[in-house]
Order: sequence, then structure tokens, then C-alpha cells
Amino acid sequence: MADYYQILGVAKNATEQDIKKAYRKLAHKYHPDKGGDEKKFKEINEAYQILSDKSKREQYDKFGRVFEGGAQGGPGFGAGGFDFEAMRDKFGQGAEFGFGDMGDIFGEFFGHGFGRAERKTDIKRGDNIQIDIELPLEAVLKNQAREIKLYKMNTCSRCKGTGAEPGTAVKECFSCRGTGQVQQIKRTFLGSITHYTICPECKGEGTKPEKPCNVCKGEGRVQGEEKIKIFIPAGVDSNQVIKIEGKGDAGIRGGESGNIYVRIFVKKHPVFKRTGDDLHISVPVSFSRAALGSEIEISNLDGTKILLKVPSATQSGKILRISRKGIPHFSGFGRGHLYVKLDVDIPKHLSRKQKDLLKQLSEEGL
Repeated sequence: MADYYQILGVAKNATEQDIKKAYRKLAHKYHPDKGGDEKKFKEINEAYQILSDKSKREQYDKFGRVFEGGAQGGPGFGAGGFDFEAMRDKFGQGAEFGFGDMGDIFGEFFGHGFGRAERKTDIKRGDNIQIDIELPLEAVLKNQAREIKLYKMNTCSRCKGTGAEPGTAVKECFSCRGTGQVQQIKRTFLGSITHYTICPECKGEGTKPEKPCNVCKGEGRVQGEEKIKIFIPAGVDSNQVIKIEGKGDAGIRGGESGNIYVRIFVKKHPVFKRTGDDLHISVPVSFSRAALGSEIEISNLDGTKILLKVPSATQSGKILRISRKGIPHFSGFGRGHLYVKLDVDIPKHLSRKQKDLLKQLSEEGL
């Protein structure tokens, strides 16, 4: 079978643009509607379909030559992969291997199950648990500890996680000889393929209790409620995740426990807005205070009072910064700033005296 790169006349390290350019040139030359060779045009189109697709090209580069080995690699093989229909036509439905298993065979052969089974530590390990915690904005100003109740898999108190009834032994699995995996040999048209899979007798652990625990039935863990303490650092923000190692589901028969992942959600505050570790607040200022300048008292997020000096001739929308009065940094060092936006309040209703005074100011050019 001809090489696809040769058909298009490009090198194996050709770029996508090079392949596209070569295809357009050859397609124009051999297109049947323009008097070209129909068979040659089909070959060019087939080559382009493979080489222009990144995944198909990678597969062709990896396995194309293997499939072409020998006398064209035998029926059913080609640069693009395996042709089940061609193999059926060649061997018929009565062949000694079933075509229903072809997908499994090739999945195993090309990396999906071919080789060793999962490690025993992975099989016995407990599951991770994810929980969500919602906090008010005020709560992120200080470190805090929370206690929650979780219904999860815990180590069996009777057998201490061994899975065996107290006083009895845990023995090596007879089926897998302690390896946790068994060997399977499949006969295919490629020859015999050896496949390792998890031992069904011991579920991949390599050992079995001589007598299973009466409480956990040999699993070494039981479902139950447990109180978990969670430390939440100051400065935490929404979508941050806190990892609590080893507090997830207990592993099977003494296997490693999973982790708990706590995802934080910080609720929006009705007055303060958070941007990173900075806080923003809008404060109304009377027209006279803004014009003459004054001092106003505001309350920070933690309830403390701050005396803020308003400069004279302050315009509405002016922003003043109060250093290090924002959110503590998650790192534990320093904190953000507090930004105060001054909104000059123009009264909607004036008394007669106020109107007279403003009229006098107007006459003075103010």
C-alpha cells in the first residue's frame, strides 16, 4: 500500500498548511470533472482525510508501518487501522475467535488494559469527599474552626480495619498468590495475547480474611457519622478549596483513606464589595460637608469605627483610600485596603430658610 505522505508528495514533518497546499494542487490536477484520474483522485482524498486530522495522523504515524509489515499486513489492515468487514469476509462467521470481542482485544493491545492491572494501593484507597461551605463576608476577617458531621465510610471498630474476625488470620489469596491480579490469555488472529486483570477472588488486594468480620463483612470499614474539624484561614475567598488529608472515606481493609476537599463560597455583602483583598464602600456626604470639608465617621466591615477626613471642595464620586483596613491576605501577612467612595448628597426637599441661604450663595457666584 502506498504511503500517504508519498501520495501527497510531502515530508513526514510537513505542517498542516503544507499538507493542505499539496492536496489542493493535486486535487485540482486529478479531479474527474476536469478530466483527471478518478482512482488517483480517491487516493489523494483518502491521504488528505488522514493527514489533515491530528488524531488520525498520530495513529497513522504510530501504527501505519506495523500494519503494512509483511505482505501488506494481511487482510483487514491498512494505514488507517483495522477493517473488521474485510476480516469477516476473509474468515467468515465461523472463525475460532468472535468478532464481538474485537474491540476488547484491540483496546487491550493498544494500551487499554494491556499490561499490569491497577496497583493494590489504588484499589484499596478510600474515596475523596467534597463539601461546600458558605461564609458571610465578615467571617473571612479572622481564622476560624468549624465542626461538621459527615456520614461516611469509617474504619471498622471491631476488626480495626483488617476485615477479619478478631482472633482469625488474614491469608494470602490462593487464586492470585498475593499479587492481586490474575493472568488471562486470549487467542486471536495476532496470536496469544496475555492480559492482567484484577483478581475477582480478593478484589485486587492479594489477601483474604480467614473468617470475615461479623460487623463489616470483611471490608474493614462501615458507614457511620463522624465529626470533622475544619480550620478555615482568614482571607479565604470564593472557590478556594481547603484540603483535609486522610479524613475522607476509610480504605478497604486498612487501605489509605481518601481526603476531604472543602470548597468555600463567600456570600455577597449588602454594603461592602470585595475585590481581591480590598474592600469598597460608598458613603453619602452632605453638600455643605463636601464643599467646606469635614470629618465623618464610618463603620468598617468588622464593626470598628473609622474617622475619615473629607477634603474641602470634594466632588461626588471621589475615592479615598484607607490603608490596611481591607481583607487579611490568605498568606497570613498583611491585608488589603479600604476604598471609600464619597457620594455628595443633593437634597431633594429644601426648607424656606435653606432656599434663602442657597439663593444668597448663588448671588455670591457659588
